[in-house]
Amino acid sequence: MKASLLSIAALLGVMTAACGGGDSGGADGDTRPPVVATTAIIGALVRAVGGEQVRVEVLAPSGVDPHEYELTAENLRQVERAKVILRNGIGLDAFLDKALKGSQERVVIVTDGVGLRRGEGGEAKESDPHVWQNPLNVKVMVENIAGALAKFDPARADVYRQNAKTYGQKLDDVDGQIQQLIESIPAASRKMVTNHDAFGYFIERYGLTFVGAVIPSMTTQAEPSAKDSAALEDTIRRDRVKAVFAESSIDPKIAQQIAKDTGVKIVDDLYGDTLGKAGSGADTVDGMLLTNARKIAEALR
Repeated sequence: MKASLLSIAALLGVMTAACGGGDSGGADGDTRPPVVATTAIIGALVRAVGGEQVRVEVLAPSGVDPHEYELTAENLRQVERAKVILRNGIGLDAFLDKALKGSQERVVIVTDGVGLRRGEGGEAKESDPHVWQNPLNVKVMVENIAGALAKFDPARADVYRQNAKTYGQKLDDVDGQIQQLIESIPAASRKMVTNHDAFGYFIERYGLTFVGAVIPSMTTQAEPSAKDSAALEDTIRRDRVKAVFAESSIDPKIAQQIAKDTGVKIVDDLYGDTLGKAGSGADTVDGMLLTNARKIAEALR
């Protein structure tokens, strides 16, 4: 889908204020046209590409599970006034659909061009939306965002494309660091049990083995049965898995119980669907990926 093109004259007349810093953006007096991102992940990438030239408003902010998110009245107003809406578009941000009211011309799907993995079992026909867990996929997203902003603001197209190139180089560096961290784990220990199936792209990229998930689904809206949990515990024991990984935005109680039952480590603060708080080191996508990799490597060594 293509974003609509604003007139250069109108854009130059309004994009003069300083940058807003929070997820909601739009500090008093900031007259720049807002760019809406559906999730904290996308919002962070828009900031990386747009810099001080754009005002970003994020619907599902950092620390929130987008699978469970429901739009607020303020979100509806943000969507209504947005000039461009950047979304994941693989089901993760379906909460946006009811707010669009047919306004698809303003929407850009930032995951276009990413090679998608499929689910397993009953989810075999569904695509995994967690594409940002592979830095190479993030580079595609960044290029898509740069293209959307360039159409939105052609006067600064070169700035956006250069920012995207610079951030792509940072992602390449992070990719290399993650590979070194994973290689530090003994080959027999490179096995992951997660809270839900959110790390498939990471696992495929770095040669880990997916053993299973506490919530056997790519969405946190599913619920594990007692039979599912018992089978997972048996698999953890049989495969000598060293740790269970849960996410910061999901209730870790079941994952903690499974780890306790099987006598393995519990790491309950990975970032699956969101980012960390400002200053945490995981408040950017590159920082989040590296933070996760360090925790995974430490737990599995």
